[in-house]
Amino acid sequence: MAKAVLLAAVPPLMVKTANNPDGTPIEVFDGFRKALETNRAQFFLDVPAGPFYGYNRPGVRASQGILENWWRQGMMGSALAHYEGIRAFSETDQTDDLKAITVPTLVLRGDDDQVVPYKDASLLQAKLLKHGTLKVYPGYPHGLMTTHADVINADILSFARS
Repeated sequence: MAKAVLLAAVPPLMVKTANNPDGTPIEVFDGFRKALETNRAQFFLDVPAGPFYGYNRPGVRASQGILENWWRQGMMGSALAHYEGIRAFSETDQTDDLKAITVPTLVLRGDDDQVVPYKDASLLQAKLLKHGTLKVYPGYPHGLMTTHADVINADILSFARS
């Protein structure tokens, strides 16, 4: 592998711990698990309709097609994998994994990411990577690869060709 891209990625660690005092409280992830247990279908409607794509922001118009596609993808997955995946993405410390990446790595993130705040992820990623380049997009949400595919794809292609 010659290069890598981290796009709205989680690492190094999301959950708040003694070593990660600015992380997200465990209660947030417990709430995700409870929502999946209670009504998984509704969970896969609520998340994209709100913070994932930034559709909860004033003046942002939701795409019904994107919402339905997100729901479709979520409902096709394993309920157990979704439940256990919350622990994996939120509670796994990937600091050493980031430090081990030696290829040039482009880190892309929106500064209005309500799911994985860029200050808790991308700023740290860029510092931990040996050859990291950070690009933060003003106003872009967590789902920037869908809502702003034209910009993101062009930047990834430019990085790959460089």
